Amino acid sequence: MKPFLVNLKNYIWIAAFLPLGIVQITAQDLYPKNEKVDVQDYIFNLTLNDTTDQIKGEATIHVLFKAKADSFALDLVGKSGIYGMEVTGVFEGDKTANYTFGNNRIVITPSSKSKGIKTFKVLYGGIPQRGLVIDKTKFGRRSFFGDNWPNLARHWLPSVDHPYDKASIQFGITAPEDYDVVATGEKIEESNLGNGLKLTVYKEPAPVAMKVVTIGVTKFATKLLDIVDGIPVSAWVYPENRLEGFSDYNVATKVLAYFIEHIGPYSFAKLANMQAKTQWGGLENAGTIAYFEDSVTGKNTVEALIAHEIAHQWFGNSATENNWNHVWLSEGFATYFSILYLEDVYGDEKRKDELALDRKQVIDYYRQNPSPIVDLTIKDPMRVLSINSYQKGGWVLNMLRHKLGDDVFWKGIRDYYKTYRNSNVLTADFQKAMEKASGENLESFFQQWLFTKGHPEIKWEWVYGNGKVKINLEQVQKHHTFRFPLEIGIVEDDEIKIVKVEVDEQSEVFEINVDSKPDSIILDPDYWLLFEEK
Repeated sequence: MKPFLVNLKNYIWIAAFLPLGIVQITAQDLYPKNEKVDVQDYIFNLTLNDTTDQIKGEATIHVLFKAKADSFALDLVGKSGIYGMEVTGVFEGDKTANYTFGNNRIVITPSSKSKGIKTFKVLYGGIPQRGLVIDKTKFGRRSFFGDNWPNLARHWLPSVDHPYDKASIQFGITAPEDYDVVATGEKIEESNLGNGLKLTVYKEPAPVAMKVVTIGVTKFATKLLDIVDGIPVSAWVYPENRLEGFSDYNVATKVLAYFIEHIGPYSFAKLANMQAKTQWGGLENAGTIAYFEDSVTGKNTVEALIAHEIAHQWFGNSATENNWNHVWLSEGFATYFSILYLEDVYGDEKRKDELALDRKQVIDYYRQNPSPIVDLTIKDPMRVLSINSYQKGGWVLNMLRHKLGDDVFWKGIRDYYKTYRNSNVLTADFQKAMEKASGENLESFFQQWLFTKGHPEIKWEWVYGNGKVKINLEQVQKHHTFRFPLEIGIVEDDEIKIVKVEVDEQSEVFEINVDSKPDSIILDPDYWLLFEEK
């Protein structure tokens, strides 16, 4: 998530027609994937200290060779100036491996080209410039926080730093004994080692992408908030924020229960909610979510943020985009499923309010950045985050829900998650799942809303006469004529009658029989269409 972009009313964050097909949709993600190999698990043993920012690491990596491969590569940022990692040894099994380290990649040539699982070990150390944030908290305490999104794990963890190759993970953190440690996975060991040191080990058996693995090492106050469907939900906050943090993060228990009920089983060992030093408002690390330091106020103002990041546990963390250009499958889903949660708690007017704000942001963004949601011109993973992938992606799900109806929409969502849980997905996979659930061909819907830039820009007027309302409607955008259902609200005596029409042409006239002249006419009164009135 990654990262979370929210409506500007609440927070300020430091934050061409293309056919749908496998060839096109995998075009621009330039990461050098090696489909012959599959990382099964990582074991990272890290030593942290109080005197320097130097870390010492040992990574054990089990790799399945599915086919004969000449080499296997891990991402790791090498030393430049004071920052970066130096590699002191690479082993295959118990023997020194044949490897090179340059251009921020460790390239290992296996001793044989045989298939099967091979074990590699990397010994390394250095000062990470990014990825692992070594700093002081807002209260002046020394801290270490993993902040990997999108591809910053390579600054401190030798790994395949791309979401296409997910693996189970284990962290063993050796640090001064006065630190508290939380990390991805379930705590399986905490041992005093003597000499003022403590070892804490966490293990996550579910496969995760490196973008959403983390550690948090500082002084924490921690509380088990509840156990939801067998999943322990906890809060990890700075001691100075103990009571406020426990209160603010407690809503995570309700959010988790809602998503388990509506989507499907939760995939990870726990759900820890952590106050942290992060470049984002929230970062959806699998099972160990990081929230910005000032998220803790005691006023319970971050419910939407918490819902967004927890939604990512299903969409982005478990069902993970296979290609950076399809990040809307993570961010658009988290945006809309946060709205769905808020709608469930506060009613449909809350959904409308959130979508109204999002629609304005989509329109404003398009004026400066005319591009589709799945933008194949983007090569830098940091640039895939935008109003398009968040708010517009959420709006597409809102329109799809209305098109299919609630029952079919939720059936499709549950089937999609069940099929791709702990796996990787592309937009075509989601389309197929929704087509199977609905029995409809959704090709044109997905093409025009995800792979075509823009939205309907509607100029319209209405007149009344002879018991009819005549509506003249014109799409004035230049590049594409959209086809969509449009709800028209006929308002009379504070009551509204909704009539649905199908818009298929650039310019159309609709006539609606009425009993008398309406007080007013409203397009899309219930916020089911992404459009702009001109």
